[in-house]
Amino acid sequence: MSAGYSNASASASYSNASASASSSSSLNSSFPDTEDDQLIASILQEDANSKAEGKLGKRLSHLDSIPHTPRVNGEIPDVSDATFDHERLSERLTTYGLAELQIEGDGNCQFRALADQLFRSPDYHKHVRKQVVKQLKHFRKLYEGYVPMPYKSYMKKMKKSGEWGDHITLQAAADRFGAKICLVTSFRDTCYIEIVPKNQNPSGELWLSFWSEVHYNSLYASGDVPSRKSRRKHWLF
Repeated sequence: MSAGYSNASASASYSNASASASSSSSLNSSFPDTEDDQLIASILQEDANSKAEGKLGKRLSHLDSIPHTPRVNGEIPDVSDATFDHERLSERLTTYGLAELQIEGDGNCQFRALADQLFRSPDYHKHVRKQVVKQLKHFRKLYEGYVPMPYKSYMKKMKKSGEWGDHITLQAAADRFGAKICLVTSFRDTCYIEIVPKNQNPSGELWLSFWSEVHYNSLYASGDVPSRKSRRKHWLF
């Protein structure tokens, strides 16, 4: 997301090494490993033992989630509404003791935020997008009914770098990586959404913030936001 405004500005660790891009779930066995898959799996294996499991999930287990319905993106709000939405989201994050790792706003922010949660680097966003598109392609029946356009056109669009992710790609990411995606939102009536993988129990959690129809960031407990160098200016409000 994030390409809609010029002045606009989503985590517990996903700690199970078995949730790597090449072997995180039974679904993943449908696809052969690539060199990138193997490299990322190696990174996860080396880092797995240093991560605390379910840290945010345990602390925020009292949050009520609404049922998730995959959908394409809605209209970008005007500047006034977006400003109020951002303030609402910021207040919620403060209340819950959460902080954002600011993700670059180049249209890939959903995939960058997921890559940060999965692989501790937003730079793996192309790999995440590739895996999500594979999921959409190979398990078409799971997602086609939520897409209000020819499915092949939707797939072609989502392959492109810079194309905004939506709640369908979030569901596909949850399914592909075998993870529960925990989304703290700016929605007026819905502050928290859980996106769980279909047909399997989640082996980890990915925490994102969602500034409605504008931007995703990667979430951590306050004080635990890692220092990551970005090659470009990130998306600040």
